[in-house]
Amino acid sequence: MTVTSATVTGEIADAGLDTAVESEAGLCATGRAVLRTGSAALPSIDAFEQAFPPTSRPAADDHTLAPGKRLGIAPFRVTAGFATRYLSDIGETHSLYAGGGFCHPGILLRLCNWALTQNVVLGPWIHAASKVENFAATRVGDELTVRASVTANYEQKGHRMVDLDALIVANASTLVARIEHTAIWRPRQVAAA
Repeated sequence: MTVTSATVTGEIADAGLDTAVESEAGLCATGRAVLRTGSAALPSIDAFEQAFPPTSRPAADDHTLAPGKRLGIAPFRVTAGFATRYLSDIGETHSLYAGGGFCHPGILLRLCNWALTQNVVLGPWIHAASKVENFAATRVGDELTVRASVTANYEQKGHRMVDLDALIVANASTLVARIEHTAIWRPRQVAAA
């Protein structure tokens, strides 16, 4: 399916912003944004053990994606070339990202996807959902890492699902985001084949 245009709408509700993306095919995505309130402590970077991808990736299965399994990515420096290609791929033209020196927040979700793809061999798979809590902006030139752990591996509607709890860290010291990331690591159509 090729989507030529999409409409994004937002509505203020319950001290936040509810968003929806619709195309000719119907509702494509929903989201909710809220400002952090209160004085809750930030996650500790040190509480999330740094892990690195294995030299030989095993196949994705219930053991390699077991709850408690630590995942990470090879440290990744966001170059101007990478940032420009990413913006082109998603059709983003806002000056904050295009020439403004800031990394598009979608790059953080891509890093969480890499925490899966750099650690296990996946067949067809789908990024299903993310809940993001942002703490700092990332800039072109930052070196980013992911410190993630598998929190759940389960079946839902015939799909094999995995949930990650991930921290994005910039330059080995700045907490950028905490992301609850969900993926279908084996779609039911693959399992049935």
